[in-house]
Amino acid sequence: MNWWKELTSNMKILKGKVVSKKMAKTATVEVDRIIIHKMYKKRVRRTKKYHVHDELGVEVGQSVRFIPTKPYSKLKKWKIIEIEKLQGLEKSKKNKRSKK
Repeated sequence: MNWWKELTSNMKILKGKVVSKKMAKTATVEVDRIIIHKMYKKRVRRTKKYHVHDELGVEVGQSVRFIPTKPYSKLKKWKIIEIEKLQGLEKSKKNKRSKK
């Protein structure tokens, strides 16, 4: 399952949350990072969205890991390598069933 570990020794692996899955074989993943403000020394959250190639069939709300790859299109230059957790999705399905 971790076929990419040998290939990605010097590649940047990012973690994020899927926020949109409206395109075919493409997912929009949101990555949060925390920086320290230079003047005020306060922690500030920065968010960036990436268009990533999806062959694994992810759904909105799942956490994924992705790596840079050859450009698939104008905006899509990343590829999902694994789905991190499915717990949030399973909990939301259980809540929907219990409400009926």
